[in-house]
Amino acid sequence: MTRITTRTAPARSAWQLEQQGVHPLLARLYAARGVSDRKELDYDLKGLLPPLSLTHAGDAAVLLADAIEAEAQLLIIGDYDCDGATATAVGIRALRALGAQVDFLLPDRFKLGYGLSPAIVDLAAEQAPDLIITVDNGIASLDGVARAQALGIATLITDHHLPGDELPAADCIVNPNQPGCSFASKNLAGVGVLFYVMLALRAELRQRGYFHDRPEPNFADLLDLVALGTVADVVKLDRNNRILVSQGLQRIRAGRLQPGLAALFKAAGRDPKRATTFDLGFTLGPRLNAAGRLADMRLGVECLITNDPARALNIAQELNALNVARREIEADMQAQALTLLEAMDVNDAAPGVALFDASWHEGVVGILASRIKEKLHRPVFAFAPGEGGVIKGSGRSIPGLHLRDALDLMSKRAPDLLLRFGGHAMAAGTTLKAADFPRFQSLFAEVAGELLAPADLTRSLETDGPLETGYVNLETAHLLQNEIWGQGFPAPLFVDDFDVEQQRILKEKHLKLQLRKGNQRFEAIQFNFSQQPEARTRAVFQVQINEYQGVENPQLRIEYLE
Repeated sequence: MTRITTRTAPARSAWQLEQQGVHPLLARLYAARGVSDRKELDYDLKGLLPPLSLTHAGDAAVLLADAIEAEAQLLIIGDYDCDGATATAVGIRALRALGAQVDFLLPDRFKLGYGLSPAIVDLAAEQAPDLIITVDNGIASLDGVARAQALGIATLITDHHLPGDELPAADCIVNPNQPGCSFASKNLAGVGVLFYVMLALRAELRQRGYFHDRPEPNFADLLDLVALGTVADVVKLDRNNRILVSQGLQRIRAGRLQPGLAALFKAAGRDPKRATTFDLGFTLGPRLNAAGRLADMRLGVECLITNDPARALNIAQELNALNVARREIEADMQAQALTLLEAMDVNDAAPGVALFDASWHEGVVGILASRIKEKLHRPVFAFAPGEGGVIKGSGRSIPGLHLRDALDLMSKRAPDLLLRFGGHAMAAGTTLKAADFPRFQSLFAEVAGELLAPADLTRSLETDGPLETGYVNLETAHLLQNEIWGQGFPAPLFVDDFDVEQQRILKEKHLKLQLRKGNQRFEAIQFNFSQQPEARTRAVFQVQINEYQGVENPQLRIEYLE
């Protein structure tokens, strides 16, 4: 069952936005998302929170400036997802533009796992760095930082993940979620944190007179990478993040984007001049993530840091091929998972689901967990075999269950169960012995049942209510498409009742519809539909653009049919 609700749009806020010149439809939508003043929609760069207001960003700047002036060897250790790849690329591009001697190293997710582990520090030591800079990882790397200290290597941690009870003894930690940090935006992605550190570093070098005899780089040129990593990591788009994303998209649409991003758009058959947050999250992001899931994310970073358009296109085509392979693997795994679910009769049972198959691919279990979560509206962990008799799981949650907190509670109840764990509210990962999977499965169901209220287990679709039929046109579609939507600031969803005049199935999985309301007819499509409607239906939809052979038409993209 799906519960359809409607956001409340305070009439006074909507009226005030209209009086300030906001389009009437946008005024209603923004009021429903808590916006009451047009200033909150001003995405000019000057509206960014100051870099030095991020705790220890100034200390990090001093540490890096000293290292650059001493011609020290810097080494960035990143992560194997899109956020980690873009953060690594921002660091490489920014530091090299400042004259630093810097390289990067990414862990092999299948051998070294996540973060600054002692093993990757030993690997890093072969390059004899003076300073290790982590991006999008490190806040839980107590042993890795200790190993670096033992080897005489300084460490700068830049991360955005939630810390544990103890912080690593690094030379400096920049993380908006660390204890004592009063930074007003706790939602920076890893790439956003690193971008802030680079801004603080440039300011520190400027103060030292570093640019008297050399050009000062314009780090706004890196905002396309910051926007991509921010959207792809599904962090909440508070105003600060919306500024970063808006500025990045503006540069992409104007053709001022890195060769690697231009190549990814081309490989995906998308036009950067019409780029949207959807393109960042569902077109470019998955292609970069495919490298980390199936091969080596170094390939993704190389795509983002090269200035050679031909090389960038060659890599982008490789990434595109990896993404196709990833989709095929995922489809097979999803079919197997659904078979497992049927055998478990889970629809009537567990409030928390854990699945494992020895044939599953470690790099794709996160996507699998997400797909099954969508089908069941339950928090889901999917596990694949690792090396040495362990299995590695990736989890996705639903509103009402903080996944990392659930794992923390499980670790307290069964101290020997989880070998490692970490993550966010909505996504987390863990490692355990293969023999312990039944115990994990049982305990996860038990903990989820305690933490979730019965109402949480009913899927809810929050809409913006009906859309006046006069707004179903290309002008509205373009208007909505060009705004900044994402996690915590969702794209508009509308709901209305329609007569179904025609329906047909495309490619055995998509539903093409002609709907009518009063005297108006609307073309509509539902991707990966589950059931066909009757003659009268209630639809939850977005207004989008359907382009075919260069001709644009408005189209309703159906999210749900009742």
